[in-house]
Formats: sequence, structure tokens, C-alpha cells
Amino acid sequence: MTNSQRTSVLVTGANKGLGLETARRLGALGWTVFLGSRDEERGRTAAAKLAAEGVAVVPVTLDVTSDASVDSAVLQVRAHTDRLDVLVNNAGAPGHAVPPADATAADLHAVYDTNVYGPVRVTHAFLPLLLAAEHPRVVMVTSAGGSFAVVTDPSQPVSRMHELAYSSSKAALNMLTVRYAQALPRVRFNAVTPGEVVNHTFAATDMNGHRGQLTATQGADPIVRLATLPPDGPSGIFVDRLGRIAW
Repeated sequence: MTNSQRTSVLVTGANKGLGLETARRLGALGWTVFLGSRDEERGRTAAAKLAAEGVAVVPVTLDVTSDASVDSAVLQVRAHTDRLDVLVNNAGAPGHAVPPADATAADLHAVYDTNVYGPVRVTHAFLPLLLAAEHPRVVMVTSAGGSFAVVTDPSQPVSRMHELAYSSSKAALNMLTVRYAQALPRVRFNAVTPGEVVNHTFAATDMNGHRGQLTATQGADPIVRLATLPPDGPSGIFVDRLGRIAW
């Protein structure tokens, strides 16, 4: 078992990018980090890098699109702890930006399986461990592209990105966040976009071909902020790096 006095966090999709940076920064606070990765070898490699920096890290093989993999991940985490303080649902899929006129249900399904059903699978499976914690928090890593206010603002670049799968999946994830927050007041459920909406900027990651203007460290700022909320912190909010944003 890990030290029961340590704060514990599971980060999905944590072998690179925002997930890895989030894991690194929370680990630097003295937390136990369960590093979720779909690919076992990549997860172990990433965990080894964090361990070399002094982070208490446990690699967890976790494919959020697979019920069996998620169930196995719960067993892996339970082998080390009887509670989970924080869950960061970070794993995501960009889709292929298929124009709306050409998009099929299959195009949407592949993205929804990761971006919508994935967080539901993981949250449902780990909820007993979260409820065993004194001050549980769940961070949903979403996108400003899932905000109706942003997408309908002509000044925002995303308003001109004509696709269905990614933006609608993140809008669904935003609604999931609100509904979880309403139904489970003991858990702080919040959504975050790793960018600065007012400045039309986002973090550079593999998912966007590193076209973003912000670093992974800057993109992780609001994720870390929500992960470290105090017991009386807000629930059911949507934030970016600079503060709260409109749904």
C-alpha cells in the first residue's frame, strides 16, 4: 500500500503532454501519482522519468475506451491505496475534423468513445475510491471548443473550424461535469480548457500538432489549480488559465 497520508491522484492519458505535465506538477507537491497510459510501455517510460525526479509514481495501464481495461486499472490502484483523492480525466481524441456535411455517426462514435464515454467509464469505476477520500475532486479536461459561448463568437478561431465530432463531444463532457456536480455534492467536479479564451490561445500538444501558443506547463496551470481546490472550493464550474469562462 502507498502511504495513506499522501494525497493521491489518477491522471488518464498521462504518458505525454498535458497529462504528463499535470502528473509531474502534482507529484512535485508530494502526491502519489497513478499515471494512466493506454500503452503499457509508454506509461512505464513516462513513470520512470517522473520517478527520476523524485515523484512517487505508479504506472497504470488504462485504455478509457475499454471496460475491461478500466476495471483492471481499478484493481491496479486498489493494490496501492484504499482511496483516491483526485481524478483527472485528461485522455482525449481529436477526431479527423470531418466537415459536417460529410460526417457520419461512425466519425462521431470514435471520438465520443474517448471524450465522453471514457470519462463516464473511469468516473463510474473509480467513484467508490473517490468517495472514500475526505475531500475528493474530479477534473474534466475539456475544450473551449465545447463552449456554446465560444463557438458562437465570430471573433474566436474555433467558430470557423467546421467539424462535428470534437466540439460536440466536449460540449457533452461539459454537461456531464455539471450533472455530476449537481448529483454528487461531496465531490468537486469541474471542467477546464487548457488555454486562454480571451486571448484566443491554447496549449501546444500532439493532439493539435503543437500549433498552440501556450506551453504544456501553462496549459496545465488550470488543471493543477482545480486538482488542488480546498474543501470549500467551487463545483460545477468551467475555467481556463485566466479564470472562469462561459459554457
